[in-house]
Amino acid sequence: MIKQAFVALGFMLLTTFAWANMCPSLMGEIDQALQDQAVVAELDEATLEEVRDLRARGEEAHQAGNHDESVNLLNQAKERLGI
Repeated sequence: MIKQAFVALGFMLLTTFAWANMCPSLMGEIDQALQDQAVVAELDEATLEEVRDLRARGEEAHQAGNHDESVNLLNQAKERLGI
């Protein structure tokens, strides 16, 4: 029984670390898209501002250790960008 609890705890820790490592990858994808003039040209200024805000809030959530929120915000930004 104790062995199962340790296995479950280990699995939870591994998934948390994997989730935490996902945030920088998502931020990199967004940053790369924002540097692509073809992507930026298709968006209006309000959408670009929303993407930048979502990206910044996602980074703040990541730095605060709230990786679920970070991934959610960063995926919203990617959706607005069409990537």
